[in-house]
Amino acid sequence: MMNDAPTLKLDRVTKRYDEFTAVNELSLSVRSGRIFGLLGPNGAGKTTTIRMIVNITAPDEGTVELFGKAMNSELQNRIGYLPEERGLYKKMRVGEQLRFFGALKGLTGRRAEEVIDRWLARVKLSDWKNRKADELSKGMQQKVQFIATVMHDPDLLILDEPFSGLDPKNVDLLEEIVLELKAAGKTIIFSTHMMANAERLCDDICLINRSRKVLDGSLREIKRSFGRNAVALRVEEGDTSVLQDSSLVAKLVHRSDEVEALLAADADVQELLRRLVAAGARVTKFELIEPSLHDIFITKVDETDGQASGDNQA
Repeated sequence: MMNDAPTLKLDRVTKRYDEFTAVNELSLSVRSGRIFGLLGPNGAGKTTTIRMIVNITAPDEGTVELFGKAMNSELQNRIGYLPEERGLYKKMRVGEQLRFFGALKGLTGRRAEEVIDRWLARVKLSDWKNRKADELSKGMQQKVQFIATVMHDPDLLILDEPFSGLDPKNVDLLEEIVLELKAAGKTIIFSTHMMANAERLCDDICLINRSRKVLDGSLREIKRSFGRNAVALRVEEGDTSVLQDSSLVAKLVHRSDEVEALLAADADVQELLRRLVAAGARVTKFELIEPSLHDIFITKVDETDGQASGDNQA
């Protein structure tokens, strides 16, 4: 049975640097055994939040609880943290680096060697164990750092922009490993502004913009709350001018052979179909679709940016 107690809880956490507020009264709860996306545009406050979670910096206000306790050095050993700023010792061999990072977390001797070999095989780097870091590609170096993050078998994984710099094949590999770790009972937080990755992986999300939380909850509930307010349609021939009616359609996105129409507020999807048919359009596809996380992200960020602009002008 899954533990209902949150793995991580932030309560009204604030961090300031002189006159700049990087994180403003942020509260969130990360449930055990789930994948939690900390999302937002660049500069929103994601990395500052993570640095407070792992106790690199302390909040000016508010509290951070991990496994029901205030952060301490013992709890830090139960975290695996992959920072956005990557860094390996360039002239040190891969195996040596991993033995060093493992020792920092108490993983030594034969056990360390077994774990290192198993993870190198998992990420397809076994042949590179005795090569120096500066001989590896950027993606290879990133996979080595990922091993350093997980090799001590932490209960909480925090991955800051883990997919940047990886080619599509290695993105798929890393996503597969993250899902395996979740299945093994690990709690995973990853921070990203890449919504496609978040949508494939996350159970829960928190979206922050301009240092504040603007949306959080389970991804399924958030999508449901936005409603099924978009239609994918394909019109082979006929009059499609109704799609320009702003009382029905708020936005059009043209795909390769179809159009995605975001409906206006309170618009009736059946009215849109009726008017297309009445205009003589030959509709070969008309499918209700749920909003993507990308759409939700853009909508909420635009809303908060607009509010901030209005506040500044007031």
